[in-house]
Amino acid sequence: MPRTLVLVRHGQSEWNLKNLFTGWRDVGLTDKGREEARAAGEKLKARGLKFDIAYTSALTRAQKTCEIILDVLGQKGLRTVRDQALNERDYGDLSGLNKDDARAKWGEEQVHVWRRSYDVQPPGGESLRDTGARVWPYYLHEMQPHVLGGKTMLVVAHGNSLRALIMALDGLSPDEIVKLELATGLPIVYRLNADSSVASKEVLEG
Repeated sequence: MPRTLVLVRHGQSEWNLKNLFTGWRDVGLTDKGREEARAAGEKLKARGLKFDIAYTSALTRAQKTCEIILDVLGQKGLRTVRDQALNERDYGDLSGLNKDDARAKWGEEQVHVWRRSYDVQPPGGESLRDTGARVWPYYLHEMQPHVLGGKTMLVVAHGNSLRALIMALDGLSPDEIVKLELATGLPIVYRLNADSSVASKEVLEG
């Protein structure tokens, strides 16, 4: 099906499991994360989806998820572009900290603001708006032309880089996007119109 864009958040990582702020720290998948990636591949396979190109971040957890999905689809050698423009939000000084320890140090309210506001940066890190400032131009210049040219594209990235992309695709406000939660390993299938607007969106839950 032409002009198809599929977004997948990487499977559970080792630091997701440990409740740590991860950001740009490069950690691997858990066994559950690998299973989530395989399940995502099976859901896409059941829909008959095949990809012309894949994009992922510079981080291992997204790359491995992408590899597993493509393996399930029998597309192991597919051209895959890796770029740090699609990396997770940089949590700066919070990176590597347990979220409960961070709350004990800075307070529940301050950590909530850092995690859930649109434009407030954690110390030394990025806000969601900052993440979008690198994701949006990369999508427009490097990725969208493939989709509008009739290609079917897989994008495997992270909770916040994908939220920034979804904000642009769905036309969400800052208040709306900060409330959006993305499950790990759950494919979101977009069909685009020729003018780049969204024709349809489906989350492959089952």
